[in-house]
Amino acid sequence: MANIIFTEASGVADSIFGKSQAPIKAFLEHQAEAFEAEGIYNKVFKEETSDKYGEKYTSLVGNAGIQPTGEAGEPAVSGMKEGPSKFLENVTWTDSMYISREMIDDAQVIDLKKAPTNLLNGYYRGKELYAAATLGNAMNGNTAMTYLGKSFDLTCNDGYQLFYNAHPGAYADVDTQSNIFSDTVDSDALGKLQTKMQNFCDPAGNILAVSPDTIIIPNDADIKKAVFAAVSSDKTPENANNAFNYQFGMWNVIVWPYLNKYVASGDTPWILFDSKFNEMYDGAVWQNRNALEINSEVQRNKVNVWDIYARFVAGFVDWRAFAIGGIASASSL
Repeated sequence: MANIIFTEASGVADSIFGKSQAPIKAFLEHQAEAFEAEGIYNKVFKEETSDKYGEKYTSLVGNAGIQPTGEAGEPAVSGMKEGPSKFLENVTWTDSMYISREMIDDAQVIDLKKAPTNLLNGYYRGKELYAAATLGNAMNGNTAMTYLGKSFDLTCNDGYQLFYNAHPGAYADVDTQSNIFSDTVDSDALGKLQTKMQNFCDPAGNILAVSPDTIIIPNDADIKKAVFAAVSSDKTPENANNAFNYQFGMWNVIVWPYLNKYVASGDTPWILFDSKFNEMYDGAVWQNRNALEINSEVQRNKVNVWDIYARFVAGFVDWRAFAIGGIASASSL
């Protein structure tokens, strides 16, 4: 359930407004629980808790591993160093609405529930829109975005955009890596991009245990048809041999309509995502500083003001949790 903090000013005890507070608060809590269950943002972004104005996410570059030393030999020494890091600064989000004395006098009970509900709807819808804007702008190769007048950084801990064709290693002899490709989705492209992710290396060049389990797509009929054709049948119907489809049953599919507005002309984007790697190594992070606070007070002009306050930010740390296909300007798998 959503963590909502309700605050009442003493004026709410006013006999005109006080009788509506408890029912409205109970209604808002119930609505918040439903919204939390239906949201997509927390299926893509790992939620973290912050107790400062921002948090630094870092890692260690893997050591060289065990080495042969011979009998009674001195143990080999492996150097360790801090890997690339990312700092996410929390952002304040607010909104407000009011219920007038006239609404109470005229017995507009529907409006008494509708107004606070719309406020809460706006909060949860706003989180979804912001999360989709973050991933959608990254999908378009942007290193930053301006959202509702504020600038947000979209780079990962290596200093480059989430989807990039030359993510650098930590050492000069470590090859660059790409996680952006032009191929449209079908069973062959899905297998190739899955394999590409399984071969992703850490900054020192060591192969990681990346194993994508989720496909994220906009709500596009052609992309949906291609994705479900690739993953939902245990055979390949278009093949005369009706061969076994090894992709069957391996994938969770997230259709996110809010991504639609970020699909560039000529692109048919489909994203592979490793939810377990994301949870363990901070791929996409949703950083919560202050839980949703809802305050209600009656002002001198007999207006019941409701306002909400929260602090959070979304961003990217380790790009290896993601790879994308269907970007026309990228190279082929």
